[in-house]
Amino acid sequence: MTDIAYFNGTFLPRADVRISPDDRGFLFADGIYEVLRAYGGRLFALEPHLQRLADGLSALGIVAVDAGAVGEIAQELLRRNGRTADDALVYVQITRGAAPRTHAFPDPPPPPTVYASVTPFTPKADPARGVSVITVPDLRWTRCDIKSVALLPNCLAAQRAREAGAMEAVFVRDGVAIEGTATSFFGVIDGEVRTAPRSNYILPSVTRAMTLALCAEHGIPHSETPIRHEDLAAADELFLASTTVEVMPIVRVDGRPVSGGVPGPIAARLLHLFRERTLAPVAL
Repeated sequence: MTDIAYFNGTFLPRADVRISPDDRGFLFADGIYEVLRAYGGRLFALEPHLQRLADGLSALGIVAVDAGAVGEIAQELLRRNGRTADDALVYVQITRGAAPRTHAFPDPPPPPTVYASVTPFTPKADPARGVSVITVPDLRWTRCDIKSVALLPNCLAAQRAREAGAMEAVFVRDGVAIEGTATSFFGVIDGEVRTAPRSNYILPSVTRAMTLALCAEHGIPHSETPIRHEDLAAADELFLASTTVEVMPIVRVDGRPVSGGVPGPIAARLLHLFRERTLAPVAL
């Protein structure tokens, strides 16, 4: 299968991409990224993803990139890689660019580095069986709302999950379970879907927002209410949500079963509603 990437205005074989060792993404993690999902070759929820990308660029002061053009780049990558009828992931990364190594932003600003690639989508787990998670202390910085490439704490937590035989690690800050290393975190408590309120401590997940919107549209009780770590054992259900896992039931947390160790009905319903939504055409 063809493996064509986009790099600074050019489509080329991914193996031929060359990034400067002076790139600030390499030196300082001075950049952001986005992951788009295509269903049958159609990019899903493109506009909110592009808006989050634009917000991240603004937060970092990277002004020489048009986030809106990323949708066209992603669609062209699907075409050039023969993925116009497939389920796939498009990865986009934008850094401040290459410049002499100083902590302050270079002046004048260098051209940003823009990279994008496509991979076939492979499910991480089966929602009919659910997944296990562990909880870990949240040691990340306080701007988790920026989708930064600085993901070392996430990587360390994800490795702990793997070593524990779990799919995901959920961060706990000040006694509250707030989100996973690459997912949003939800609980069902007393029949109500709950998730941590939006703040600088969590990523403004597109799938999180869509899950809450589906609850509102279909009369499912829901709120943005903190979920205490101590309440996890008694939750009716727990589940994850993200671009890559959609809505994924949690059946074990820290080795203990959740609601009998089987996926719950509310997560199953939300997954069904979410998948119905993905079948709708998504215009660029």
